[in-house]
Amino acid sequence: MGLGIWLAAFWAAGAAPTFSHDVAPILYRECAACHRPGGVAPFPLLTYQDASKRAHLIATVTGKRYMPPWLPAAPKFQHERKLTAAEIALLARWAANAAPEGDPKQTPAPPKFPEGWQLGKPDYETEMRTTFDVPAEGPDLYQCFVMPGVPADRWVRALDIRPGNTKAVHHALLFQDTTGTARQRDRGSGYTCFGTPGFLPARGLGGWTPGAVPFQAPEGLPELLHGRADLVLQVHYHPSGKPERDQTRLALYFTNQKPQFRIMDVPLGSNHIDIPPGDAAYKVEDHFTVPVDVLVYAISPHAHYVCKDMLGYAVLPDGTRRMLLHIPDWNFDWQQQYTYPTPVRLPAGTRLEMEYTYDNSAANSRNPYHPPRRIVWGPASTDEMAGLHIEVRPEESDDEEELSQALWGKMMRQLGTMPRR
Repeated sequence: MGLGIWLAAFWAAGAAPTFSHDVAPILYRECAACHRPGGVAPFPLLTYQDASKRAHLIATVTGKRYMPPWLPAAPKFQHERKLTAAEIALLARWAANAAPEGDPKQTPAPPKFPEGWQLGKPDYETEMRTTFDVPAEGPDLYQCFVMPGVPADRWVRALDIRPGNTKAVHHALLFQDTTGTARQRDRGSGYTCFGTPGFLPARGLGGWTPGAVPFQAPEGLPELLHGRADLVLQVHYHPSGKPERDQTRLALYFTNQKPQFRIMDVPLGSNHIDIPPGDAAYKVEDHFTVPVDVLVYAISPHAHYVCKDMLGYAVLPDGTRRMLLHIPDWNFDWQQQYTYPTPVRLPAGTRLEMEYTYDNSAANSRNPYHPPRRIVWGPASTDEMAGLHIEVRPEESDDEEELSQALWGKMMRQLGTMPRR
């Protein structure tokens, strides 16, 4: 019997859902990872006392699908955080019936989580060498910090970044520097580094954004961390209105398994953003045609506050359109990388498309300006960006060079059109 049918029969019998029998299993499965002592959420939801006093809040935010924080409407991804319509209705009925506890003996044991890092004890842990002071006011800051690497080559299967101050950290990216350039520039408190971290090649390992879960490489695709390379953390700071201090930490998890093939990043994006105040449907687009057969593993969107609707899709050579990502109500606070349950196969000649829509009107509650102002492309949180990174690999290893050259050409064309500020 499906859950919806079971609930209908249960309610028809006149019984109200209880915390012990009905609500706790939902909260423990979908909410407890954040709503627990030491979690990122502002309050725990592990006990009846915790949940019952917030019953109406739980019903409201789940009814609006604001919680759990899951942005994509399509397609299906791994590790989705979604409640069914029946579960949302159950939480609403529980709140409307004064949030009864039920039999405490029926309450399942709350889930257990590792202390500290979400993925457990790391194989390697480090942090910024000193704290960094973020002024109360002024422009956003991009600061790079050098941290020691490892003495020999290691394969990274996962990483976690823990900002020391989430009020000031907009996002963070981790690179490795094999040239020694960053070490010469960092005199102890980091160095300014908007855009690239200031060295080439800038080998990215992963990053952190608000709402993101720890990065885990797809099965069989660990990233190489070069022995004796410096780890370089690029942090984007946004002044909060009062002085802040940050010291971000890093955890790495290794594997002995070498990668079975090479993953490449298809970066779709646009820097041609100039949104008039009041425009509620401003669009930007980008595209790239894959020259070889590819498998798509994951997709990562990025924008700031006035972006509303995100579309990423593939147009196959026969004209068939396949959805790769649709976020109808973007929320900067809950961005992350999304991994497909199985890789998506796309034939050579497929055109990857990105289409973002922005709402710079007064009706957009996330608009940083009231009344609305002109918003252009730029690095500050109150500027805008448009990025969609699609992680692919050639189906045949012999095609790697052809895809790499096509991506290099796209990057060079885009750099040639970067606006000057």
